[in-house]
Amino acid sequence: MRRWIAFAPLLVLAALAALFAGYALKHDPHVQPHALVGKPVPAVTLPDLDSGAMVAVRDAPAGPRLINFFASWCAPCRFEQPQLMALKARGVTVVGIAYKDDPVKTQAFLDELGDPFAVKLADRNGRAGVEFGVTGVPETFLVGADGVILAKHSGPLTEADLDDLLKKLR
Repeated sequence: MRRWIAFAPLLVLAALAALFAGYALKHDPHVQPHALVGKPVPAVTLPDLDSGAMVAVRDAPAGPRLINFFASWCAPCRFEQPQLMALKARGVTVVGIAYKDDPVKTQAFLDELGDPFAVKLADRNGRAGVEFGVTGVPETFLVGADGVILAKHSGPLTEADLDDLLKKLR
């Protein structure tokens, strides 16, 4: 029994080494959550959720807008949907990108909670999410009239978040 006690510190050290190694392998120190702020919208083309026609995210639609990455399987996206509907009521253009989602489930989600999007695009494989640096949904990008990303918000939008984002447009 005493031999096990003698090896206990080594076992604890090995467990900590495994924990830190596991974290280091999954953590990319080069990821910058707001790296695109101040840069143009990435040149990504995605299919329109309704028509299937390919649409350049950079050009859809022109002018100031929000680009919102969401998914039907995302619980925080349900929480944020009323805020996006309020934006639509205020005349704000919101582009929705369904991130790694089944189009049928995306449409059911929008039918249930409301459709705040001027344009709905499908990012089935997550390629656009990579280009935008999306780390999870929901994420929202504020884009100025010149096509430059002015701000990024990670997580569900609250009313205060919306006010902060819209102040950056003025």
